[in-house]
Amino acid sequence: MNNNKTVIIMVEKFKAAFIAHVPDADPAKHRCTVKTSLYELTSVLVKNDDEAVEVCKELRKAGVHAFILCPGFTHKAVARIVEAVGEGVSVNIARGDGPSNEVAIKIMTEAGWFKRKT
Repeated sequence: MNNNKTVIIMVEKFKAAFIAHVPDADPAKHRCTVKTSLYELTSVLVKNDDEAVEVCKELRKAGVHAFILCPGFTHKAVARIVEAVGEGVSVNIARGDGPSNEVAIKIMTEAGWFKRKT
């Protein structure tokens, strides 16, 4: 006799979050959410990895199932986020190809993205 039971958990909608590094970000202000009947995407801008870890923990508690991180996250930062959000959560990094990265870095440099703060 097999007593294994399959438990089906119904999820209201798939919730994802996009987290991006931005030098002048304030994650309390610089966020938005777009919703459909099946999908919810929250975007949050953060200044650094420490803010990203805290935002990801907060969003996980709010039910986010998947995190998409901007290309600026290092492997070490990704590992911190994976540990912070726990098991059963998708963590992905949005990476571009060489030419696309060059275009983005050129525009970011022109916008003052990499200026040192005094």
